Amino acid sequence: MSRSPTLPDRPTLELDPESSPEERLAALRDHLRQLADVNDQLQEQLSAVRDHRADLREEVDDLQRENETLKTASLYLATVEDLSEDGAVVKQHGNNQEVLTDVSDRTRERVEVGDRVTINDSFSIQDVLDDETDARAQAMEVDQSPSVEYADIGGLDEELREVREAVEDPLVNPEQFDIVGVEPPSGVLLHGPPGTGKTMMAKAVANETDATFIKMAGSELVQKFIGEGSRLVRDLFDLAEQEEPAILFIDEIDAVAAERTDSKTSGDAEVQRTMMQLLNEMDGFDERGDIRIIAATNRFDMLDSAILRPGRFDRLIEVPEPDQAARERILDIHTRGMNLAEAVDYAALARDTEGFSGAELESLTTEAGMFAIRDGRETVTMADFEDALAKIQREEENGTPGYAAYVQ
Repeated sequence: MSRSPTLPDRPTLELDPESSPEERLAALRDHLRQLADVNDQLQEQLSAVRDHRADLREEVDDLQRENETLKTASLYLATVEDLSEDGAVVKQHGNNQEVLTDVSDRTRERVEVGDRVTINDSFSIQDVLDDETDARAQAMEVDQSPSVEYADIGGLDEELREVREAVEDPLVNPEQFDIVGVEPPSGVLLHGPPGTGKTMMAKAVANETDATFIKMAGSELVQKFIGEGSRLVRDLFDLAEQEEPAILFIDEIDAVAAERTDSKTSGDAEVQRTMMQLLNEMDGFDERGDIRIIAATNRFDMLDSAILRPGRFDRLIEVPEPDQAARERILDIHTRGMNLAEAVDYAALARDTEGFSGAELESLTTEAGMFAIRDGRETVTMADFEDALAKIQREEENGTPGYAAYVQ
């Protein structure tokens, strides 16, 4: 609780009856100056009190609004399943309970089948949500202009050519397919060990075609409640349609498209329902305009045959571990921005890093730069790369997973 400000002492005037008129006048003038000083202090205190009162009033208004909000009944999300003269059939999210409820004339003019609406405890429709795209789909990584270029990818010339033919050419030169009379590939599946450049290839194609790059992980499609995964799949493809031209990249697709089993658990059943929705969306993908789909997986052997059939993923491209020539090229790419004191023997490093992926080679160059920084130098030498490689090998010998261990 704040206290009132301390008031300044009020000056007093005491005149000597025997003083001369000049002395009396000087005393009065001094007293006037004291009164003026006290008045200035009181004015400052008054201004501060007024400001504080304004702050308190604003705080009271905020508390009153918050109090009103707390007293307001909660609203729930639902989807309009059907409309008739009797009202609307809405399905509440989470429990999938369907209820027939009345619709006011004001709301009936705006609501349509499939809309997402808010309902109260009595299941009455309170409002229609403008954007029906799932918020989780909006939260996926959306890159309007990826910075990765083809020059940033080394050792994957043949694989990159096939991706460009299936993804870039239909977006940049669609009339060529009309002339030849063939439909462009509907999808590309990249499979191979982690860190071999699958995501970089997708980003590079998006950059070359000026397409929006939308990335998501397959594990994000696995939801708790029945129907939520399927809705997320629909919303994700709708988001891609809004952002076209777009490249939709689904990483770790094996999380939602693994081979179906006879398991009767609710979790496996929901994953299979989500995969069915994904297959359905891919079947209608040729009608979605300037949108291309790329998927990636590290576990090609786990995928269901339904997702691999032609018409869904027309091109299955293996992205292997880089060979020695590819490792030399990757090292050259990742060191072109580094301040090197002398020529680095890429051939020797490539021989010593057999089994390393592109991502692991990039980490090796970063580790070499850290050795130079540790010694207070501004340049990176061949010895720094050798020390970085020796450190990784020591970690593997001591049982600590090194960079190359992840692809064994």
